[in-house]
Amino acid sequence: MSRITPTLLSLCALAVPFAFAAATQSPAAPTPANQASGETMKAVRIHAYGKAEVLVYEDVPKPVAKAKQVLVRVRAAGVNPVDWKIRGGLFGGELPGPMILGFDIAGVVESVGEGVEGWKKGDEVFALQPLSRGGGYAEFAVTDASALARKPAKADFAHTAALPVAALTAWQGLFDTAKLEQGQSVLIHAGAGGVGHFAVQLAHHKGARVFATASAANLAFLKELGADVAIDYKAQKFEDVAKDVDVVLDSIGGETQQRSFGVLKKGGILVSIVGQPDVKLAKEKGVRAGGILVKPDGKVLGELAALIDAGKLVPHVSAIVPLAEARKAHELSESGHTKGKIVLEVSRAESGAERK
Repeated sequence: MSRITPTLLSLCALAVPFAFAAATQSPAAPTPANQASGETMKAVRIHAYGKAEVLVYEDVPKPVAKAKQVLVRVRAAGVNPVDWKIRGGLFGGELPGPMILGFDIAGVVESVGEGVEGWKKGDEVFALQPLSRGGGYAEFAVTDASALARKPAKADFAHTAALPVAALTAWQGLFDTAKLEQGQSVLIHAGAGGVGHFAVQLAHHKGARVFATASAANLAFLKELGADVAIDYKAQKFEDVAKDVDVVLDSIGGETQQRSFGVLKKGGILVSIVGQPDVKLAKEKGVRAGGILVKPDGKVLGELAALIDAGKLVPHVSAIVPLAEARKAHELSESGHTKGKIVLEVSRAESGAERK
């Protein structure tokens, strides 16, 4: 499959990490090896780059799970800015063929491939699709068995589908990369967004002191999430409020990122999800900096599900849009005013037990 040209663009607020552009193949429709069933399904594809009008709801080949893969009947799929940035051709490169976008899926196991253990038809699951595959905007999606986790009991499919990209990005940025610990302090930019609203909750749960930025309309929301200090980025300079913090989680980039180096204590770290930060400037400031690439991780998704069931983590979904109206979902996301996540309802759950 052709690769998307590695261009580091600003993926703000609800962004998937910048390294998507540098390290992944385009998330196209299932490859021929996954199209052996001869059956079809409904999906939303793009056949050319462009505005939301290029999203087409149509019949496409139904994929088949290969070895160590699972076929999921998708109930809901998350929408992330990277979806419409790909759709708009912002990463460049030639479209290799019709693409099914979408990396967040929540649904029910339909079938399992050879060598898969621990999963069976009817299991309620969710996953981050590999960035080389996508395929979430469809009635069925193939994913790797290792990427799956059981759906939290206390969240419906729509709220579960809000988790994978954004919550894993927050977790991997704060804990795997920054090593945030209890008693430390963190500044989270765009705290009301997809990644940000999970990051605020996770940092609060960890026992860190949380500073978070948002517009005035979302300051109360930040406090509800657990932010100790909510900063109106339009009315206040965040560097006048947050000082000597241990960690900055940056989802804005540009001037905001440059100014953020000044709020870190010596030895602190800035983690960017929107582009490789200025390592030279970081060194001059006596701090560290790095960018991250979100990775599928079924084990961590399981931990996130446990936090939801324990009432420690709440996905915020601002809009649920039918799959056939994916254009509307993209337009909402592109507006830049979304709080939390936007989710596509792919199919309604059946009453009672899932079809066996």
